[in-house]
Amino acid sequence: MSLEVKELSAEHDAALRNLLSVEALRNLRLLDAWEEASMEPSRHYGLFSGQRLLAAALVEPSSGRVLPSACAPDHARALGTSLAGTVVLRLSLGDRVAVEALLGSLCSSKPRQLVAHRLFTASPDHLGPFLTRALRLANEDDGPRLVQMNAAELAESFDGPPAERAEVLEARVLHRIRRRRTWVLELEGSLATKVDLGAQTRLGAELEGIYTLPEHRFLGCATLALGQLSRNLLSSTPRLTLRIADSADGLLAVARKVGYVAGSVQQLLVIA
Repeated sequence: MSLEVKELSAEHDAALRNLLSVEALRNLRLLDAWEEASMEPSRHYGLFSGQRLLAAALVEPSSGRVLPSACAPDHARALGTSLAGTVVLRLSLGDRVAVEALLGSLCSSKPRQLVAHRLFTASPDHLGPFLTRALRLANEDDGPRLVQMNAAELAESFDGPPAERAEVLEARVLHRIRRRRTWVLELEGSLATKVDLGAQTRLGAELEGIYTLPEHRFLGCATLALGQLSRNLLSSTPRLTLRIADSADGLLAVARKVGYVAGSVQQLLVIA
């Protein structure tokens, strides 16, 4: 039977949820984007064989962000071929085989950066005794400082200033704060560490953006923040994941200390 790509709408809700739920830990971002209002206009596309949904992708035409579901390479390639001409890929994140399959169709030039990640998971039984009362939800008064912290995090992660314009970065930070998606740890009255909630659904949650200011490092701030937030979330969330770049030795050590365990799933972040 021939394959067909369609834009997904409310009538495809059950089919999309069923598809993404099969590999929920690998699809949390797409589930979250389907359920929650994004800062930017987005569309979801699905690859169908008859009435059966085989794969899906989140597309933000304005930003060039494309996130594929966990799927076979040939299914991701078919999605990319159909979407070519509708979006120029500037950023993609997802299972390595799916992202690599998209690149040939959607990336107009050689990517500037390819960052390999591995998916880590946590369970209540494996969490260490890392608790702190200093962790709290960020508020809008924290916004200016969090914008600086996000810019510094991106600069350290990608060896240069963030590609996003300052106003876009500020809008993203404020959007996360208003959605109650950023947590901060204070030390002596000033922000020391931040942790972002990249996705939150009934099937699980994903953490990201763990960053400690240089003057507060090696004091256990990141360990306490990650430990406390992980315990908070796992009291009401069945699954918790964290993507860690292969080169992020410091975060890797923190995650393992808190109790996160590496899985076999390889992820890839592409910046074009």
